[in-house]
Amino acid sequence: MNWLIHLFSHESVSHSLLVISLVVSTGLLLGRLSLFKIELGIAGVLFSGLAFGHFGITLPKEVMHFLREFGLILFVYAIGLQVGPSFVSSFFRYGIRLNVMAASIVLLGAAITVLISIFGDIPIPVAVGLFSGATTNTPSLAAAQEILAGISGINPETLKLPGLGYAVAYPFGIVGIILSMLLTRAVFKINLATEAEDFSRIQQENAKTPVWCDLTVENPNLNNLTIGQVPFFDAMGVAVTRILHNGEVNIATNDTLLTTGDAIRLVGEKEHLDKLKILIGPDSSYNLKEIATNLFSGRFVVTHKDAVGQTVSNLRTMYGVTISRIHRPDVEFTPTGSVHVHYGDELNVVGSKESLASLEKVLGNSLEVLSHPQIVPIFIGITLGILLGSLPLYVPGIPSAVKLGLAGGPLIVAILLSRIGNWGTMTWHLPKSSNIILKDVGIVLFLACVGLNSGDKFVNTLINGDGFYWMACAVMITIGPLLIVAFVARFFYRVNFLSMCGLLAGSMTDPPALAFANSLNPSAAVSIAYATVYPLVMILRIISAQMIILLFL
Repeated sequence: MNWLIHLFSHESVSHSLLVISLVVSTGLLLGRLSLFKIELGIAGVLFSGLAFGHFGITLPKEVMHFLREFGLILFVYAIGLQVGPSFVSSFFRYGIRLNVMAASIVLLGAAITVLISIFGDIPIPVAVGLFSGATTNTPSLAAAQEILAGISGINPETLKLPGLGYAVAYPFGIVGIILSMLLTRAVFKINLATEAEDFSRIQQENAKTPVWCDLTVENPNLNNLTIGQVPFFDAMGVAVTRILHNGEVNIATNDTLLTTGDAIRLVGEKEHLDKLKILIGPDSSYNLKEIATNLFSGRFVVTHKDAVGQTVSNLRTMYGVTISRIHRPDVEFTPTGSVHVHYGDELNVVGSKESLASLEKVLGNSLEVLSHPQIVPIFIGITLGILLGSLPLYVPGIPSAVKLGLAGGPLIVAILLSRIGNWGTMTWHLPKSSNIILKDVGIVLFLACVGLNSGDKFVNTLINGDGFYWMACAVMITIGPLLIVAFVARFFYRVNFLSMCGLLAGSMTDPPALAFANSLNPSAAVSIAYATVYPLVMILRIISAQMIILLFL
């Protein structure tokens, strides 16, 4: 047994790998334990690290520092790639009001944190930890610790304080979100079934998903015009995919002639198709897909480098097909001829068997390629993120230069690169499974090191120090903003309760609260609201934690 004792007690590569692996694995198992259907989740790694650190099982400081910072970089970079594509669209397309309310929760929490620090005599490093734990937002803790470490004169003991504050505040952070939902439901006497029905009705009224219809050409002004000569198809974003002429269904192209009596299939938004009935003619008595014996439809994924950047018009002309819809993350639309296809696009295509087969070869349509991440772009992105994070910025009112740091730099670069999508043959697309692995590995490394670093002080702070006082202050940071915004949302703006639950869970970026809200009713309202506010909230929480330290430390 001497070899085992030696392994745990003497610093070595094997010792470091063993300790970090034990902390992560036991922490993840701890996070799966359920109490009243509430789980710690990935935060269990922090508490596992605290336990190991309390008993003196830790890592060499240099190793711990490297693993913590490397984990932080992996995590925020993956977060940036995840939220980047929907960061702008979620704000402007899916609900400015919801995002403003979510931002209000973040800013109110930050304001309460600063007031508690000033009037409650709590050091700013602790207060920032309370802010992160009370709102169950680990990235803000990571950003705060990273920027705190970059301030000159900060001693190692001070660096432990945010982790301690986070740990004492986190448990009620989860409970507080759920409690806010239940209190709001009770005060306003919410009927969940009615809320779900109202949401479903409004969604159907506002649906923008492309649909199809078959119309008979009766307008004599369209007779003998080609489809390309009719301006309102492209103007409305409507695609003509098939035409029935003289009893035969064929692919419709820009050069196809329209004749009165023809039937054509249109794909686009329902509102636009309803308007076109007035301009073209009534619904056809034929279903063009059912009677077409020579045409087939397919759904192909763009995975070949030669297809990336091609226009829809070029693909239509070269292969004699019609591209009726394009699916991208968070959006589905009917493309005009000038639209360029991106890596990972899913194309709905109509054509003959031969033309579909030829197009499939060009597009690639390889799920294996799509699910295999490109490694080079990941490290190029991290390199650019570190360079940006190390760039000194001079802000009026702040005496020393400010840096985005290892949290802000990679995050911003990842968001920008995800918006670019492709750079020549290189793609910044990261498959969902790969993104999850990158993100989870990064955050467990970070949390494990934070716990190990703060473990020697946690129990003493909780029992003999100000731990319970900090916990009480954290309750105000959790409950106050949630109840204020929930009341305003329901009383003044009549926000659907299920959407509000998604808003509250999303404003705290809290998966356990999302799971609880989803258990109330199977409606998609909760998840849609959560996804709508998540990108903006994630960015705001990271920035808020950094600004609290920079402005008030």
